[in-house]
Amino acid sequence: MRQTRHRLVVSLFLAPLGLLVASCASLPRTPYSAADAAAARVLDLRNLRRYADEPVATFTQQQALMHGPQTYLALSGGGADGAFGAGALNGWTAAGTRPTFSIVSGVSTGALIAPFAYLGPKYDTTLREFYTSGIAESLLDAPNPLNAIFGAGLFGNSRLRELVAKYIDGDLVAAIAAEYAKGRMLFVVTTNLDSQRSAIWDMGRIASLGTVAGLDLFRDVVTASVSLPVVFPPMLVNAEANGVRFQEMHVDGGVMAPVLTLPDAYLRRNTATGENGHLQLFILINNKVEPEFQLVPIKTIDIASRASSTIVKTQTRSILYSTYAFASRNHYGFNLTYIEEDQPVSPSTGFDTAYMRRLFDYGYERARSNRLWSRSPPTDNSDATPVANTAAARQIASGH
Repeated sequence: MRQTRHRLVVSLFLAPLGLLVASCASLPRTPYSAADAAAARVLDLRNLRRYADEPVATFTQQQALMHGPQTYLALSGGGADGAFGAGALNGWTAAGTRPTFSIVSGVSTGALIAPFAYLGPKYDTTLREFYTSGIAESLLDAPNPLNAIFGAGLFGNSRLRELVAKYIDGDLVAAIAAEYAKGRMLFVVTTNLDSQRSAIWDMGRIASLGTVAGLDLFRDVVTASVSLPVVFPPMLVNAEANGVRFQEMHVDGGVMAPVLTLPDAYLRRNTATGENGHLQLFILINNKVEPEFQLVPIKTIDIASRASSTIVKTQTRSILYSTYAFASRNHYGFNLTYIEEDQPVSPSTGFDTAYMRRLFDYGYERARSNRLWSRSPPTDNSDATPVANTAAARQIASGH
């Protein structure tokens, strides 16, 4: 994530740490065991999610997938930098080369973008509104670290969940269910803090339930994936196992997985093969991925923030390298975009509207002019070469 995002989390945590140690308090939760967690069902169903560390065989998709060339859009986390992804999708539409995605996955702010990217250009205006109208800025007005640490913030601040509910209504979820029935897939990642595992939720399957409980769970999962720990409340997801009813604690998917690319074997098994079955991977990183020099002040918050951002950047680059190697081995298309190093850092610790508008415009223009995608991850010494504005590049971008 960007340094300002990490600084916010670190500062919120460190400032009241002494008070936390002196007066540790917690709200009661129903106890449950590791065995219960392993066997847990949500809405009394087992097939609504998988954990990233499960055997690959459990990821086998039994429904029929789309025929012909397939496209997979993976959206990363990044907080306010999600404005880049929103702008890129809008610009991609304007360029006339945006495909209908076979698979979409989202983590953190990418989870908020994912349902709208999945449904297509019809929802471009919604993405623009969320990231540029100023509505997101209200989520973090004067955050109180004491509330965040001691409980009031955790369960009293419902603005994020309410905002998700405003944009993700019954009609949108029904539209997702209709696309899921055609064989298209939508995944959102959360972090189960109790089990310390990445949960990959099958949002199309949840949408297809067609119930109020399914709609609530859909909203809860998206909210959980966006819920940066300490800054936003966790989501407590009702589950049951071995006759015990309990609540799992889920937070920002980016805690464990900055971006999701599904297991290699899943993609090989569940995408079509042969001349008409070529897979194009599009990885949209709402962040910078190249190392940046910075003279770090000798201050605890600055050091912790820099260390945190370095860890996430390293995780992201590792995922990009492994995914690129997988794509090369299987002759899949690899397309990557991210925020270039010459772009300014956010001037605030929150969702600064002016900054997000500039980043939206930056992503929009790069996509509209066919300068969005690179075909390889960056090295430590040079930038990846952007895909040129040619007919071949437009063919790659359109997935044909």
